[in-house]
Amino acid sequence: QVQLVESGGGLVQPGGSLRLSCAASGSIFRITEMGWYRQAPEKQRELVATITSGGITNYADSVKGRFTISRDNAKNTVYLQMNSLKFEDTAVYYCNANIRTTFSSFPRSYWGQGTQATVSS
Repeated sequence: QVQLVESGGGLVQPGGSLRLSCAASGSIFRITEMGWYRQAPEKQRELVATITSGGITNYADSVKGRFTISRDNAKNTVYLQMNSLKFEDTAVYYCNANIRTTFSSFPRSYWGQGTQATVSS
């Protein structure tokens, strides 16, 4: 009923930039919070950044000042601009969204399939 499709991952050198996108599609009635999480090898998935439908943002301390989350409500899309990338930013990045569908009375959490971002020299 709902799909989140991420794009924009890849290989970049330290100090470089990547821009991730995540588009939600399907029987969407309303999207509240959207966000990005990441999981490095042998580590737990962790929050990177979130953004409300009104544009209020929240960032992990490790990415503050380097990453910027934004969204286009008309396109049901969330973005993550990642600048000044470090080796430790290497991870699979997952998109998350709280979505109420046209078939439900309450929102639930949906996840994308993940996109790999690798920082390497």
